[in-house]
Amino acid sequence: MSLPSLTPEEARTLVAQGCTLIDIRDRADWRREHIADALSLPLEELSSAGAFTDNEVVIFHCQSGMRTETNADRLAATVHPAQAKVMQGGINGWKKAGLSTVIDKKQPLPLMRQVQIVAGSLVLGGTLLGLLAAPGFFAIPLFVGCGLIFAGISGWCGMAKLLALMPWNKA
Repeated sequence: MSLPSLTPEEARTLVAQGCTLIDIRDRADWRREHIADALSLPLEELSSAGAFTDNEVVIFHCQSGMRTETNADRLAATVHPAQAKVMQGGINGWKKAGLSTVIDKKQPLPLMRQVQIVAGSLVLGGTLLGLLAAPGFFAIPLFVGCGLIFAGISGWCGMAKLLALMPWNKA
């Protein structure tokens, strides 16, 4: 199923008229940056969207629009009998259209960016130590590479799980 889509400008107009805008990204992403009138309702929590009437319009968005398109059936069922729509391009499209967002730079970087920074640092550090200190340090980038391959195949990332437990990532 495909839901009707709106441009960011059309979504802004409808929200100004009282339509509900729901951001389905995770709460950490929402806290770091969101559209001013968007409600945070992560995809994992969609069953708790609340009651909507058949004359309401609910607009969903994510980061780029891919998650909303992929989960169109689920989004529509969550707000039934209200009319569900998706915003083209997600929050990225909103910003590309020159529309403002609320940014809280005190919030931690998104978890996947943290994983990329740590993995890249370990690979770089292990490679330099392997070249300059002792060949045994090449085991570090080897281990990180294997971990990334495993995460890509299985969908489970141990480094992300570990980073999520860090104090700066606690709400």
